Amino acid sequence: MGYEAVLLARTDVDPLSLAAAVRQAVLSIDPALPLQQARSVEEILDASLARRRFTLNLLGVSASLALLLAAIGIYGVVASSVTQRAQEIGIRMALGAQASDVLKFIIGRGITPVFLGLALGLAGAFALSRLLTLLTAGLLFEVRATDPATFTAIALLLLVVALLACYLPARRGTKVDPLTALKHE
Repeated sequence: MGYEAVLLARTDVDPLSLAAAVRQAVLSIDPALPLQQARSVEEILDASLARRRFTLNLLGVSASLALLLAAIGIYGVVASSVTQRAQEIGIRMALGAQASDVLKFIIGRGITPVFLGLALGLAGAFALSRLLTLLTAGLLFEVRATDPATFTAIALLLLVVALLACYLPARRGTKVDPLTALKHE
C-alpha cells in the first residue's frame, strides 16, 4: 500500500495562481513524481464534507416534512372536532360565551394531547439519544446528543406549530352563528 505525498503551501495570494510554479519546482527536483491537480484546502475540505452535508440536508428535509405532516394532522383533527361540535359551540355562544372563551376552549381541547405527546416524545428522544450517542458523535460538532438548548428549541417549535394548527380551526369555530346552530338542531 503506497502513501501519497501532499505538498501544502501557504500564500498571501490565490493559491491556485501559484500551482504552475509549484508544479515546475517539484518536477525540477524529481520529474518522475506523479502530480495530481492542484486544489485549495477549501476544495479538499468541501469534498471531504460533501457526504455528511448531503446526509444532514436529507435529514433536515425529512424533519421538515414530518413537521408539516404533524401540523396538517393536528389541523385536521381540530377542524373535524370544530365541525362536529358546531351545534355545541353555537349553544355556548347563544348562552353568552364570548368568542375568546370559545377560542380558548377549542385550543385547550386541541393542545392537551400535544402537551402529552411533547412530554412523551422528549422523554423518548432523550433516552434514545443517550443510547445512540456513540453513533451520532461523528455527526455532531461541539454539541452533546442530549443538548438541553436543542431539546428546548425543538419542543418550542413543535408547540408553536401545534398552536397555529389549533388556532386556525378554532378561529373558524368562533364564527359559528348561534341561531343557525340552534335551528339546525
